[in-house]
Amino acid sequence: MTQSTPAKIVSDELGLGPVMVNFQRTLRIPETGLHPLPPGLGRFPLRRVADYPDTAPAEWLSRGGVMLPIYQREAMWLSFSASEPAALQIGVGKVCAVSGLPWIEHLVGDPQNYVALPDQPWLDGINSGDGFIRQFVAVPLGSGATVEGQVTGEETHGGVQLRAVALTEQALAAWHAAQAQQELCCEDMNVACGPPATGSADMGLGAGGRMRQEVYVDDRPLADYDENGALRVFVHLCSAAQWAAITGEVPPPTPVDRDAYVDAGLPWFDYYDADARDLAASKILANVKSVAKKLGNEEDPFLPVDPKTVVTIGGASHDMVTDGEW
Repeated sequence: MTQSTPAKIVSDELGLGPVMVNFQRTLRIPETGLHPLPPGLGRFPLRRVADYPDTAPAEWLSRGGVMLPIYQREAMWLSFSASEPAALQIGVGKVCAVSGLPWIEHLVGDPQNYVALPDQPWLDGINSGDGFIRQFVAVPLGSGATVEGQVTGEETHGGVQLRAVALTEQALAAWHAAQAQQELCCEDMNVACGPPATGSADMGLGAGGRMRQEVYVDDRPLADYDENGALRVFVHLCSAAQWAAITGEVPPPTPVDRDAYVDAGLPWFDYYDADARDLAASKILANVKSVAKKLGNEEDPFLPVDPKTVVTIGGASHDMVTDGEW
C-alpha cells in the first residue's frame, strides 16, 4: 500500500525515505534541434501546502503535498539522489513521464514505469525518443498543451506526482553485502573506486525542446522492491501570482535568457553511462506535441551551442549532440 506522507523538506529538497528530489530551474531550450543538457540555475523553493490552511486552495489542502512557484513557459528538471537503491515513479498530471501510460500506484517492468536510483541522476523531460527526452515546460491547465491533456484528453490534475519505493529488507541486506565486497575488492587491488553514476492559475507540464538524455533500464527484479512501504507526494505548480497570494513571498525572478547564456560561453552538459542500457522511447509520449506547436507560437532563431562549452559527465558519449532541424 502506498503511504501519502507529510513531505520532508530540507533546503528546498524533498525527502521520500532514502530518495531525495530537488527541482532545478533551468534554461528553456528551443523546440528545434537536439541540444546538450542545460545547466541548473538553482532550486525552486518548496513549501508544504498544509502550512497555508487559510490561503491554499481547498482542493490542494485535501490532496496535501508540496508546492513550488513557476512561470508560464518556464522549464525545469528533476535532480535525484538516493542513499540506497530505490525506484521512483514520476507522473506529469496523471501520466507516467517514463512510459506514457496512465498513472498507477505500483511498479511495472514492461514497459518500465519508473527510474532506478541512484543510477538515474536526473530527468529533464518526458521519455519521447531513442536517447533523448522532451523538456519539462510549465503551461496553464486548460491550454491543451500539457502532456496530461494530450494523452488523456483531460486537464484535471496538473502538477507532478512522485512515488518512491525502497528495497525489501532482504534485498537491501544483499545490496549492503555487495557494497562491502566491492570496497574490499578495490582495496585489495589498490585501485580507485569512483563514485556511482549518479487560464487557470494551476499549472501542468508540457513538452519543450529535445535534449540528449537516456532513461536507464533497471536490471533489478521487481520483487526486490517493497511496494507496501512506498511513499507518495503530490507537487503542485503555482503561477507567480498564486505563489505570492498563498505564501506572501515574492517568487524568484525569471531565469536568464538562453541566448545570453550561450553568448557568455557558459557550460552545458552531456551525461553518458557506458554500462547502462537506455529504455525504448514511449510511443505514447513520442506523439505529444510541443508547447509551441500546441499554442501556435513561432520561435526566433537561436544561437548554436559551442561544442567547447559542453562538459561531459560520466564518460565519453557514443555520439555528438548537435543543433539541427527535425
